[in-house]
Amino acid sequence: MSPRSSKLSNTLAGTSGNILEWYDFAVFGFLAPVMSPLFFPEADPIAGLIQTYGVFAAGYLMRPLGGVLFGFIGDRLGRKRALQWSIFLMAIPTVVVGLLPTHEQLGATAALLLILLRLVQGASVGGELVGSVAWLVETADPRRRGLLGSWSLFGAISGILLGSLVVTLLNAMLDESSMASWGWRVPFLSGAVIFFVGLWLRRSMTESPDFEQATAAGAVQHNPLVHALRENGGMVVHLVAMLLLYAAGFYMLFVWMPTYLDEMVKPPVPHALAVNTLSMVVLLAVIPLAGWLSDRVGRRPILLCASLTMAVVVYPLFVWVDGGTLQAAITAQLIFAILIGCVQGPFPALMVELFPAQSRFSAIGVSYNVSVALFGGTAPLVGTWLIARTGDLASPALYLALLSVLSFLALLPLGRRSGAQPSTA
Repeated sequence: MSPRSSKLSNTLAGTSGNILEWYDFAVFGFLAPVMSPLFFPEADPIAGLIQTYGVFAAGYLMRPLGGVLFGFIGDRLGRKRALQWSIFLMAIPTVVVGLLPTHEQLGATAALLLILLRLVQGASVGGELVGSVAWLVETADPRRRGLLGSWSLFGAISGILLGSLVVTLLNAMLDESSMASWGWRVPFLSGAVIFFVGLWLRRSMTESPDFEQATAAGAVQHNPLVHALRENGGMVVHLVAMLLLYAAGFYMLFVWMPTYLDEMVKPPVPHALAVNTLSMVVLLAVIPLAGWLSDRVGRRPILLCASLTMAVVVYPLFVWVDGGTLQAAITAQLIFAILIGCVQGPFPALMVELFPAQSRFSAIGVSYNVSVALFGGTAPLVGTWLIARTGDLASPALYLALLSVLSFLALLPLGRRSGAQPSTA
């Protein structure tokens, strides 16, 4: 195999698991309005949505545990081993969710089983993306870490986009009764195809050179998490703060937004899922572009600019969208796609550059997953709750603006506290 083919094969292997992981995890968010009455029958539809998004959030609350588990595997046994195991842990519950009986057939036990499966999936996701980030950046040319690292998120967004496309097509082909009866199961069962492709690609992956060097030097830690917290605890906490907008912004503006446009804005915005799909195509294009740009101008300038801009524009854009026009929804979503893409593109390389190789997987796993669990997975729940509590449709934007400001402040000292500068070596 030529070096170019080997690099392409490695990149595909690193991103394939993310496609499966995030396809399934996002499909649950897109199908929340359909699944809510099936598993949580409730006279008040908003209350039912809150319960369903609570299950969505529960999966995210397991992510720190997954980060610890797979961080241990990745730092002790290798990035390759962690990535191979994580794809198994997602595939099984993905298919089982598609086979679950509903409340009508099994009563409250159906909801309990759904929650348990989401918890298993949450643990898997907690290791998959972090492992992909570490492995892709560690195997990259130092001058292209931003670009190569961004492919981990490109894979994740591809999976979410695929989920959005599948749900959009199902909604177009099926009536409401068929969708509630059996259509919602199709996206989960289809995840088995992605799993077999990803498993085949990962059989031939090579190990990360950074991990091999740490092993050869005898630097592999008996307890990498303890080492990470002891040696780099301050940076672990700092990274949690830097990730606030990254964590909450995506889930509020892309996973939850179709429900917002369709269920809460009056009159509803037509073609809400199609608008979301279009914006995610733009997001997909911006992520590697932002990663590439960060290799030339540095991670910090791009992240600071995107965070500050989001803090300024998010509330006016929400108010505009609340008018219910298709033009406002498309314009706002495209702006959000550009800004979130500029946040996501540089972050994989940035995170790897903050920590030493021997405890890197564990350090990123804790920081990333704590931030995403507390602020990402709960974003749909918080957004729905804020509207129910205040009656203000634009109130979620104030929450997102606050997190944008906090991320901006956390990013300010980045150049002085890390080596995340433009790659020149």
